[in-house]
Amino acid sequence: ATSGKATVAGYDVFENSLEVKKRIGYLPENVPLYKDMEITDYLTFVGRIKGISARDIKKRVGKVMDDCSITHMAGKLIAELSKGYRQRVGLAQALISDPDVLILDEPTIGLDPKQIIEIRQLIKNLAGRHTVILSTHILPEVSMTCQRVVIINEGRVIAVDTPHNLTSQIQKAARIFFKIEGPAANVVKELNKIKGVKMIEKKETNNSVTDYIVELEKGNENRKDIPALIIKNGWGLHEMRPIEMSLEDIFIKLVTEEKGV
Repeated sequence: ATSGKATVAGYDVFENSLEVKKRIGYLPENVPLYKDMEITDYLTFVGRIKGISARDIKKRVGKVMDDCSITHMAGKLIAELSKGYRQRVGLAQALISDPDVLILDEPTIGLDPKQIIEIRQLIKNLAGRHTVILSTHILPEVSMTCQRVVIINEGRVIAVDTPHNLTSQIQKAARIFFKIEGPAANVVKELNKIKGVKMIEKKETNNSVTDYIVELEKGNENRKDIPALIIKNGWGLHEMRPIEMSLEDIFIKLVTEEKGV
């Protein structure tokens, strides 16, 4: 860094680096585990290194094992654990000192779908007790887990907000998906008469039921007029749902604008 200041729990990261380290728990992408140790022994070892007293260590180990749902595996060798359980042990070691800030680097990488859901829920359960920073390239994971997003491109912060607010700011028009049963040419013609309709994209048709994506001007979104029109004409409305930009869409748009492409 060339300028600026960073603090953690009120401590400057340069002037009080040891105090900062005491208040951070870190789960790296490749969890550093001693595979020949049992879970309880490993967490006790980590806790003692982090300065937890002999009087308190047993209580802290029990607490983090309970938080990470590994109490029933306490006597197991780490080498015998699945990838998902090793990730839980890694999370437990990050929590052992009860840090103010918890940094998780790609915590779900390499896990199967069931394990991803379990780790995701563990992370959500930590909210409120710790400030959790999730570093990941798996953007759907961010959408499912995080309350606030920081997008960084080439070392520069280019956006900070909630996922919902980012979508609202960047999506210039409302897009709605419809599945309508009726003559496609007439449907398109009538939809185009509705105020605020910018574009209609006709998709596939199956047994006289056609998929459409309707784009509406932002701030002039007469969503109620479309179902009313469908009913008035005696057509069938099989499905209607909004289409929001994904975080991948937002990321690509912001990075593209940043590069001036």
